[in-house]
Amino acid sequence: MNTSTLFSNIGILVGANPSPASWAAGNQMKNCSELKDAWLYIEGDEVVSFGKMSDLETKKASFRDNTDVVDLEGRSVLPAWCDSHTHIVFPVSREEEFVDRIHGLTYVEIAERGGGILNSAKKMQAAREDDLFEGATKRIEEIIGFGTGAVEIKSGYGLSFESELKMLRVIKRLKQWSPIPIKSTFLGAHAFPAEFKNNRSEYVNLITEKMIPAIAEEELADYNDVFCDKGFFTVEETDKILEAGVKHGMTPKIHANELDNSGGIQVGVKYGALSVDHLEFTGEEEIKVLLNSKTMPTILPSTAFFLKLEYAPARKMIDAGLPVALATDYNPGSSPSGNMPFVISLACIYMAMDPEEAINAATLNGAYAMGLQDKLGTISPGKKASFIVTKKIPSLSYIPYAFGSDHVDSVYINGKKK
Repeated sequence: MNTSTLFSNIGILVGANPSPASWAAGNQMKNCSELKDAWLYIEGDEVVSFGKMSDLETKKASFRDNTDVVDLEGRSVLPAWCDSHTHIVFPVSREEEFVDRIHGLTYVEIAERGGGILNSAKKMQAAREDDLFEGATKRIEEIIGFGTGAVEIKSGYGLSFESELKMLRVIKRLKQWSPIPIKSTFLGAHAFPAEFKNNRSEYVNLITEKMIPAIAEEELADYNDVFCDKGFFTVEETDKILEAGVKHGMTPKIHANELDNSGGIQVGVKYGALSVDHLEFTGEEEIKVLLNSKTMPTILPSTAFFLKLEYAPARKMIDAGLPVALATDYNPGSSPSGNMPFVISLACIYMAMDPEEAINAATLNGAYAMGLQDKLGTISPGKKASFIVTKKIPSLSYIPYAFGSDHVDSVYINGKKK
Protein backbone atom coordinates (compact mmCIF):
# COMPACT_ATOMS: atom_id res chain seq x y z
CA MET A 1 0.00 0.00 0.00
CA ASN A 2 1.21 3.52 -0.78
CA THR A 3 2.24 5.59 2.19
CA SER A 4 0.46 8.82 3.11
CA THR A 5 2.05 12.01 4.39
CA LEU A 6 0.70 15.16 6.01
CA PHE A 7 2.81 18.31 5.65
CA SER A 8 1.81 20.70 8.40
CA ASN A 9 2.61 24.28 9.38
CA ILE A 10 3.33 25.44 5.81
CA GLY A 11 4.18 29.16 5.74
CA ILE A 12 2.79 29.77 2.24
CA LEU A 13 1.24 27.03 0.08
CA VAL A 14 1.58 28.29 -3.49
CA GLY A 15 -0.40 27.12 -6.51
CA ALA A 16 -2.90 25.15 -4.43
CA ASN A 17 -5.96 24.98 -6.65
CA PRO A 18 -8.74 22.36 -6.50
CA SER A 19 -9.64 22.78 -10.19
CA PRO A 20 -6.97 24.67 -12.14
CA ALA A 21 -7.28 25.80 -15.74
CA SER A 22 -4.95 24.33 -18.35
CA TRP A 23 -2.93 27.53 -18.34
CA ALA A 24 -2.90 31.02 -16.88
CA ALA A 25 -3.21 33.93 -19.31
CA GLY A 26 -3.37 37.69 -19.11
CA ASN A 27 -4.65 38.93 -15.74
CA GLN A 28 -5.00 35.33 -14.52
CA MET A 29 -1.22 35.08 -14.35
CA LYS A 30 -1.21 37.31 -11.27
CA ASN A 31 -3.17 34.70 -9.30
CA CYS A 32 -0.90 32.15 -7.61
CA SER A 33 -3.48 30.87 -5.07
CA GLU A 34 -1.34 31.63 -2.01
CA LEU A 35 -2.65 29.93 1.13
CA LYS A 36 -0.91 30.99 4.34
CA ASP A 37 -0.51 28.82 7.45
CA ALA A 38 -1.53 25.69 5.55
CA TRP A 39 -1.31 21.90 5.41
CA LEU A 40 -0.94 19.47 2.50
CA TYR A 41 -1.93 15.79 2.47
CA ILE A 42 -0.61 13.30 -0.11
CA GLU A 43 -1.09 9.58 -0.71
CA GLY A 44 1.60 7.74 -2.64
CA ASP A 45 2.65 9.94 -5.53
CA GLU A 46 -0.49 12.12 -5.66
CA VAL A 47 -1.90 15.19 -3.95
CA VAL A 48 -5.15 14.43 -2.13
CA SER A 49 -6.13 17.58 -0.23
CA PHE A 50 -4.94 20.79 1.40
CA GLY A 51 -6.28 23.53 3.62
CA LYS A 52 -5.60 25.99 6.44
CA MET A 53 -4.12 24.80 9.71
CA SER A 54 -7.18 26.15 11.52
CA ASP A 55 -9.29 23.50 9.73
CA LEU A 56 -6.87 20.59 10.09
CA GLU A 57 -8.46 18.84 13.06
CA THR A 58 -11.81 18.54 11.29
CA LYS A 59 -10.10 17.01 8.21
CA LYS A 60 -7.94 14.40 9.94
CA ALA A 61 -10.74 11.83 10.01
CA SER A 62 -10.42 11.49 6.22
CA PHE A 63 -6.68 10.71 6.39
CA ARG A 64 -5.33 7.18 6.43
CA ASP A 65 -4.22 5.55 9.63
CA ASN A 66 -0.47 5.68 10.26
CA THR A 67 -0.06 8.79 8.13
CA ASP A 68 3.43 10.24 8.39
CA VAL A 69 3.58 13.85 9.57
CA VAL A 70 6.22 16.33 8.40
CA ASP A 71 6.18 19.61 10.30
CA LEU A 72 7.53 22.25 7.91
CA GLU A 73 7.81 24.82 10.70
CA GLY A 74 6.85 27.78 8.52
CA ARG A 75 8.70 26.79 5.37
CA SER A 76 6.76 27.31 2.15
CA VAL A 77 5.69 24.91 -0.61
CA LEU A 78 5.51 25.57 -4.37
CA PRO A 79 4.80 23.33 -7.35
CA ALA A 80 7.98 21.96 -8.92
CA TRP A 81 9.29 23.96 -11.87
CA CYS A 82 8.44 22.66 -15.34
CA ASP A 83 11.37 23.46 -17.67
CA SER A 84 9.93 23.09 -21.16
CA HIS A 85 13.01 23.98 -23.25
CA THR A 86 16.51 22.52 -22.77
CA HIS A 87 19.36 20.97 -24.76
CA ILE A 88 21.04 19.09 -21.92
CA VAL A 89 22.33 16.15 -23.96
CA PHE A 90 25.61 17.55 -25.29
CA PRO A 91 29.21 16.33 -25.50
CA VAL A 92 31.29 19.28 -24.24
CA SER A 93 30.96 22.82 -22.89
CA ARG A 94 31.75 25.86 -25.08
CA GLU A 95 33.38 28.39 -22.79
CA GLU A 96 35.85 29.38 -25.54
CA GLU A 97 32.92 30.98 -27.40
CA PHE A 98 31.99 32.82 -24.23
CA VAL A 99 35.44 34.42 -24.39
CA ASP A 100 34.94 35.18 -28.11
CA ARG A 101 31.77 37.11 -27.24
CA ILE A 102 33.63 39.02 -24.52
CA HIS A 103 36.03 40.06 -27.30
CA GLY A 104 33.19 41.35 -29.45
CA LEU A 105 32.01 38.52 -31.71
CA THR A 106 28.25 38.00 -32.00
CA TYR A 107 26.40 34.69 -31.76
CA VAL A 108 25.76 34.77 -35.53
CA GLU A 109 29.42 35.59 -36.33
CA ILE A 110 30.60 32.68 -34.20
CA ALA A 111 28.15 30.38 -36.00
CA GLU A 112 29.34 31.58 -39.41
CA ARG A 113 32.93 30.64 -38.42
CA GLY A 114 31.86 27.06 -37.68
CA GLY A 115 31.29 27.60 -34.00
CA GLY A 116 28.06 27.49 -32.05
CA ILE A 117 25.74 24.64 -32.93
CA LEU A 118 28.15 23.31 -35.58
CA ASN A 119 30.89 23.12 -32.94
CA SER A 120 28.72 20.91 -30.76
CA ALA A 121 27.65 18.86 -33.79
CA LYS A 122 31.26 18.07 -34.67
CA LYS A 123 31.95 16.84 -31.15
CA MET A 124 28.64 14.95 -31.06
CA GLN A 125 29.64 12.74 -33.99
CA ALA A 126 32.54 11.31 -31.97
CA ALA A 127 30.68 11.12 -28.65
CA ARG A 128 29.76 7.77 -27.09
CA GLU A 129 26.15 7.21 -26.04
CA ASP A 130 27.23 6.14 -22.55
CA ASP A 131 29.21 9.36 -22.07
CA LEU A 132 26.31 11.48 -23.28
CA PHE A 133 23.97 9.63 -20.95
CA GLU A 134 26.27 10.05 -17.96
CA GLY A 135 26.71 13.77 -18.57
CA ALA A 136 22.98 14.33 -18.94
CA THR A 137 22.13 12.41 -15.76
CA LYS A 138 24.35 14.79 -13.79
CA ARG A 139 22.55 17.78 -15.31
CA ILE A 140 19.16 16.29 -14.49
CA GLU A 141 20.23 15.76 -10.89
CA GLU A 142 21.46 19.36 -10.89
CA ILE A 143 18.16 20.82 -12.11
CA ILE A 144 16.15 18.71 -9.65
CA GLY A 145 18.23 20.40 -6.96
CA PHE A 146 16.96 23.76 -8.23
CA GLY A 147 13.39 22.43 -7.87
CA THR A 148 12.65 21.26 -11.42
CA GLY A 149 10.10 18.45 -11.60
CA ALA A 150 9.79 17.97 -15.38
CA VAL A 151 12.00 18.76 -18.35
CA GLU A 152 11.93 18.76 -22.14
CA ILE A 153 15.17 17.78 -23.92
CA LYS A 154 15.91 18.49 -27.57
CA SER A 155 18.25 16.85 -30.04
CA GLY A 156 19.84 19.16 -32.60
CA TYR A 157 23.55 18.74 -31.96
CA GLY A 158 23.71 15.75 -34.29
CA LEU A 159 22.79 17.29 -37.65
CA SER A 160 23.24 13.92 -39.34
CA PHE A 161 21.01 10.86 -39.51
CA GLU A 162 23.25 8.79 -37.23
CA SER A 163 23.99 11.49 -34.66
CA GLU A 164 20.43 12.79 -34.35
CA LEU A 165 19.15 9.28 -33.68
CA LYS A 166 22.00 8.75 -31.23
CA MET A 167 20.92 11.79 -29.25
CA LEU A 168 17.28 10.75 -29.24
CA ARG A 169 18.17 7.23 -28.09
CA VAL A 170 20.09 8.78 -25.20
CA ILE A 171 17.02 10.84 -24.32
CA LYS A 172 14.92 7.67 -24.44
CA ARG A 173 17.33 6.06 -21.95
CA LEU A 174 17.06 9.13 -19.77
CA LYS A 175 13.27 8.82 -19.75
CA GLN A 176 13.57 5.30 -18.40
CA TRP A 177 16.10 6.34 -15.74
CA SER A 178 14.85 9.74 -14.69
CA PRO A 179 12.83 10.35 -11.52
CA ILE A 180 11.14 13.31 -13.28
CA PRO A 181 9.09 13.23 -16.51
CA ILE A 182 11.05 13.96 -19.69
CA LYS A 183 9.65 15.01 -23.04
CA SER A 184 11.85 14.47 -26.10
CA THR A 185 12.03 16.78 -29.10
CA PHE A 186 13.61 16.18 -32.50
CA LEU A 187 15.52 19.28 -33.61
CA GLY A 188 17.40 18.11 -36.68
CA ALA A 189 16.56 21.53 -38.12
CA HIS A 190 18.78 23.34 -35.62
CA ALA A 191 21.34 24.52 -38.18
CA PHE A 192 22.61 23.55 -41.64
CA PRO A 193 25.67 21.27 -41.53
CA ALA A 194 28.69 22.69 -43.34
CA GLU A 195 28.45 20.10 -46.10
CA PHE A 196 24.91 21.29 -46.93
CA LYS A 197 25.65 25.01 -46.80
CA ASN A 198 25.27 25.35 -50.57
CA ASN A 199 22.53 22.75 -50.91
CA ARG A 200 19.98 23.55 -48.26
CA SER A 201 17.13 21.70 -49.94
CA GLU A 202 19.06 18.43 -49.78
CA TYR A 203 19.38 18.71 -45.99
CA VAL A 204 15.69 19.60 -45.62
CA ASN A 205 14.87 16.50 -47.69
CA LEU A 206 17.13 14.40 -45.45
CA ILE A 207 15.13 15.58 -42.44
CA THR A 208 11.72 15.09 -44.00
CA GLU A 209 12.29 11.91 -45.98
CA LYS A 210 14.73 9.95 -43.82
CA MET A 211 15.12 11.32 -40.29
CA ILE A 212 11.49 11.95 -39.40
CA PRO A 213 10.18 8.57 -40.68
CA ALA A 214 12.94 6.69 -38.81
CA ILE A 215 12.37 8.64 -35.60
CA ALA A 216 8.64 8.06 -35.79
CA GLU A 217 9.14 4.34 -36.38
CA GLU A 218 11.31 4.02 -33.27
CA GLU A 219 9.02 6.38 -31.28
CA LEU A 220 12.02 8.47 -30.27
CA ALA A 221 10.45 11.93 -30.14
CA ASP A 222 7.33 13.52 -28.71
CA TYR A 223 7.80 16.75 -30.66
CA ASN A 224 9.33 18.11 -33.87
CA ASP A 225 11.15 21.46 -33.67
CA VAL A 226 12.73 23.90 -36.15
CA PHE A 227 15.02 26.90 -35.61
CA CYS A 228 13.12 29.33 -37.84
CA ASP A 229 15.17 32.50 -37.62
CA LYS A 230 17.61 34.85 -39.32
CA GLY A 231 20.57 32.89 -40.64
CA PHE A 232 18.94 29.52 -39.97
CA PHE A 233 15.76 27.98 -41.45
CA THR A 234 13.36 30.00 -43.59
CA VAL A 235 9.58 29.99 -43.20
CA GLU A 236 9.28 27.85 -46.34
CA GLU A 237 11.80 25.29 -45.09
CA THR A 238 10.14 25.27 -41.68
CA ASP A 239 6.73 24.73 -43.23
CA LYS A 240 7.96 21.66 -45.08
CA ILE A 241 9.63 20.16 -41.99
CA LEU A 242 6.65 20.75 -39.69
CA GLU A 243 4.27 19.28 -42.26
CA ALA A 244 6.39 16.13 -42.49
CA GLY A 245 6.42 15.79 -38.71
CA VAL A 246 2.65 16.20 -38.43
CA LYS A 247 2.16 13.45 -41.02
CA HIS A 248 4.17 11.14 -38.75
CA GLY A 249 2.30 12.08 -35.58
CA MET A 250 4.92 14.49 -34.18
CA THR A 251 3.48 17.63 -32.55
CA PRO A 252 5.31 20.81 -33.66
CA LYS A 253 7.37 23.18 -31.56
CA ILE A 254 9.32 26.19 -32.82
CA HIS A 255 12.49 28.16 -32.07
CA ALA A 256 11.38 31.55 -33.40
CA ASN A 257 12.08 35.28 -33.44
CA GLU A 258 15.22 35.13 -31.31
CA LEU A 259 17.32 37.08 -33.79
CA ASP A 260 14.72 38.87 -35.95
CA ASN A 261 11.04 38.96 -36.93
CA SER A 262 11.36 35.64 -38.72
CA GLY A 263 7.77 34.57 -39.37
CA GLY A 264 8.41 31.55 -37.19
CA ILE A 265 5.54 32.31 -34.82
CA GLN A 266 3.05 32.40 -37.68
CA VAL A 267 4.17 29.12 -39.23
CA GLY A 268 4.21 27.47 -35.81
CA VAL A 269 0.63 28.52 -35.10
CA LYS A 270 -0.38 27.40 -38.59
CA TYR A 271 0.62 23.83 -37.71
CA GLY A 272 -0.77 23.93 -34.16
CA ALA A 273 2.60 24.10 -32.39
CA LEU A 274 2.37 23.31 -28.70
CA SER A 275 4.82 26.15 -28.02
CA VAL A 276 6.82 28.80 -29.83
CA ASP A 277 10.02 29.63 -27.98
CA HIS A 278 12.49 32.54 -27.60
CA LEU A 279 10.32 35.40 -29.00
CA GLU A 280 12.71 38.29 -28.38
CA PHE A 281 11.27 39.91 -31.53
CA THR A 282 7.49 39.81 -31.09
CA GLY A 283 5.19 42.54 -32.42
CA GLU A 284 1.49 43.25 -32.73
CA GLU A 285 1.00 40.84 -35.62
CA GLU A 286 2.62 37.96 -33.75
CA ILE A 287 0.57 38.70 -30.61
CA LYS A 288 -2.65 38.70 -32.62
CA VAL A 289 -1.78 35.35 -34.19
CA LEU A 290 -0.98 33.83 -30.79
CA LEU A 291 -4.20 35.14 -29.23
CA ASN A 292 -6.17 33.09 -31.73
CA SER A 293 -4.29 29.88 -30.97
CA LYS A 294 -3.65 27.24 -28.32
CA THR A 295 0.12 27.71 -28.69
CA MET A 296 2.14 28.60 -25.57
CA PRO A 297 4.55 31.53 -26.00
CA THR A 298 7.71 30.46 -24.17
CA ILE A 299 10.41 32.92 -23.17
CA LEU A 300 14.03 32.08 -22.35
CA PRO A 301 15.43 35.12 -20.53
CA SER A 302 18.72 33.54 -19.49
CA THR A 303 19.60 33.26 -23.20
CA ALA A 304 18.95 36.96 -23.72
CA PHE A 305 20.99 37.63 -20.58
CA PHE A 306 23.94 35.47 -21.65
CA LEU A 307 24.02 36.69 -25.28
CA LYS A 308 23.14 40.30 -24.37
CA LEU A 309 20.08 40.23 -26.61
CA GLU A 310 16.94 42.32 -26.30
CA TYR A 311 14.52 40.66 -23.87
CA ALA A 312 11.19 39.38 -25.12
CA PRO A 313 8.25 41.79 -24.56
CA ALA A 314 6.62 39.65 -21.87
CA ARG A 315 4.78 42.59 -20.29
CA LYS A 316 3.21 43.54 -23.61
CA MET A 317 2.24 39.93 -24.31
CA ILE A 318 0.61 39.36 -20.93
CA ASP A 319 -1.20 42.72 -21.00
CA ALA A 320 -2.62 41.71 -24.39
CA GLY A 321 -4.13 38.61 -22.77
CA LEU A 322 -1.56 35.97 -23.70
CA PRO A 323 -0.18 33.22 -21.48
CA VAL A 324 3.61 33.09 -21.12
CA ALA A 325 5.86 30.20 -20.06
CA LEU A 326 9.44 30.48 -18.81
CA ALA A 327 12.22 27.96 -19.46
CA THR A 328 16.00 27.84 -19.09
CA ASP A 329 17.19 26.83 -22.59
CA TYR A 330 19.97 24.98 -20.72
CA ASN A 331 22.64 24.35 -23.38
CA PRO A 332 26.41 24.67 -23.77
CA GLY A 333 26.44 27.70 -26.05
CA SER A 334 23.82 30.32 -25.25
CA SER A 335 22.46 29.43 -21.79
CA PRO A 336 24.77 27.14 -19.80
CA SER A 337 22.48 27.03 -16.76
CA GLY A 338 19.41 25.10 -15.65
CA ASN A 339 18.70 27.45 -12.76
CA MET A 340 14.96 28.14 -12.96
CA PRO A 341 14.89 30.47 -9.92
CA PHE A 342 17.41 32.70 -11.71
CA VAL A 343 15.20 32.66 -14.82
CA ILE A 344 12.29 33.83 -12.65
CA SER A 345 14.43 36.67 -11.28
CA LEU A 346 15.42 37.74 -14.80
CA ALA A 347 11.76 37.73 -15.84
CA CYS A 348 10.90 40.07 -12.99
CA ILE A 349 13.94 42.35 -13.28
CA TYR A 350 14.23 42.71 -17.06
CA MET A 351 10.74 41.91 -18.38
CA ALA A 352 8.61 43.54 -15.66
CA MET A 353 6.78 40.35 -14.79
CA ASP A 354 5.22 40.25 -11.34
CA PRO A 355 6.60 37.47 -9.13
CA GLU A 356 3.24 35.69 -9.26
CA GLU A 357 3.24 35.86 -13.06
CA ALA A 358 6.76 34.46 -13.22
CA ILE A 359 5.88 31.61 -10.85
CA ASN A 360 2.83 30.67 -12.96
CA ALA A 361 4.97 30.90 -16.10
CA ALA A 362 7.53 28.48 -14.63
CA THR A 363 4.97 26.00 -13.28
CA LEU A 364 1.48 25.69 -14.80
CA ASN A 365 2.33 27.27 -18.16
CA GLY A 366 5.59 25.35 -18.40
CA ALA A 367 3.65 22.15 -17.75
CA TYR A 368 1.23 23.04 -20.58
CA ALA A 369 4.19 23.61 -22.92
CA MET A 370 5.09 19.94 -22.36
CA GLY A 371 1.55 18.55 -22.38
CA LEU A 372 1.79 17.83 -18.64
CA GLN A 373 -0.74 20.31 -17.28
CA ASP A 374 -3.01 17.50 -16.05
CA LYS A 375 -0.20 16.05 -13.91
CA LEU A 376 1.99 18.97 -12.86
CA GLY A 377 2.11 22.75 -12.58
CA THR A 378 -0.18 23.24 -9.59
CA ILE A 379 -0.76 21.54 -6.25
CA SER A 380 -4.14 20.02 -6.96
CA PRO A 381 -5.98 16.82 -5.98
CA GLY A 382 -5.10 14.05 -8.43
CA LYS A 383 -1.92 15.71 -9.68
CA LYS A 384 1.54 14.37 -8.91
CA ALA A 385 3.01 15.28 -5.53
CA SER A 386 6.04 17.04 -7.03
CA PHE A 387 6.85 20.21 -5.16
CA ILE A 388 9.54 22.42 -3.64
CA VAL A 389 9.88 23.04 0.07
CA THR A 390 11.61 26.39 0.49
CA LYS A 391 13.66 27.68 3.33
CA LYS A 392 11.69 30.18 5.39
CA ILE A 393 10.79 33.16 3.21
CA PRO A 394 8.81 36.28 4.17
CA SER A 395 6.82 36.35 0.92
CA LEU A 396 6.64 34.87 -2.55
CA SER A 397 8.36 37.97 -3.93
CA TYR A 398 11.45 37.13 -1.89
CA ILE A 399 12.34 34.30 -4.30
CA PRO A 400 13.09 36.51 -7.33
CA TYR A 401 14.23 39.39 -5.10
CA ALA A 402 17.05 37.48 -3.38
CA PHE A 403 18.33 36.14 -6.71
CA GLY A 404 21.72 35.01 -5.44
CA SER A 405 20.39 32.86 -2.62
CA ASP A 406 19.47 29.19 -2.63
CA HIS A 407 15.87 29.09 -1.42
CA VAL A 408 15.38 25.33 -1.77
CA ASP A 409 15.24 23.34 1.45
CA SER A 410 14.12 20.07 -0.18
CA VAL A 411 12.44 18.76 -3.31
CA TYR A 412 9.74 16.09 -3.47
CA ILE A 413 9.19 14.18 -6.71
CA ASN A 414 6.12 11.95 -6.92
CA GLY A 415 5.76 12.12 -3.17
CA LYS A 416 9.35 11.14 -2.40
CA LYS A 417 12.02 13.42 -0.99
CA LYS A 418 15.02 13.68 -3.31
